Amino acid sequence: MAEEGFQRDPCPWRILDDAGAAFAMGAIGGSVWHLIRGYRASPKGAKMGGAVTAMKMRGPLLGGSFGAWGGLFSTFDCALVAVRQKEDPWNSIFSGAITGGVLAARQGLKASAKSAVFGGVILACIEGVAIMFNRFNTDAHVNQMPDLPPDPLGAQGQSRRAY
Repeated sequence: MAEEGFQRDPCPWRILDDAGAAFAMGAIGGSVWHLIRGYRASPKGAKMGGAVTAMKMRGPLLGGSFGAWGGLFSTFDCALVAVRQKEDPWNSIFSGAITGGVLAARQGLKASAKSAVFGGVILACIEGVAIMFNRFNTDAHVNQMPDLPPDPLGAQGQSRRAY
């Protein structure tokens, strides 16, 4: 009932949406990260110039990496939904593993396998935390105080005290 209004886009559009959102997160986070790193690594008197230069050079690269990861992840997630005919946490876990393996494929089979295991474990942790939060939130609403039984004396306003 809580997620009644939450509806995800259909798969072809979900891929573009997730890739764009991942690019934006990576570009913004990477820009902030490299701005700070550039500031700290620059010599005295050129700190702001060095910070801005580092941000402009490295921030978009991190955004592109995040965008590639998000696009591949969503592509594999949509493919697994189409093959399995259900949307559950296993799709995300397997999508994370496949994405990690594909992105590391150029580094060899051993690196690809390690990356696949790492991607699957990270997504399993994320999905596990999401399931715990959902159960916690659901239990918080279920364990409310039950309704009081009806008044045996009726709604006459009579008191149970003996005077």
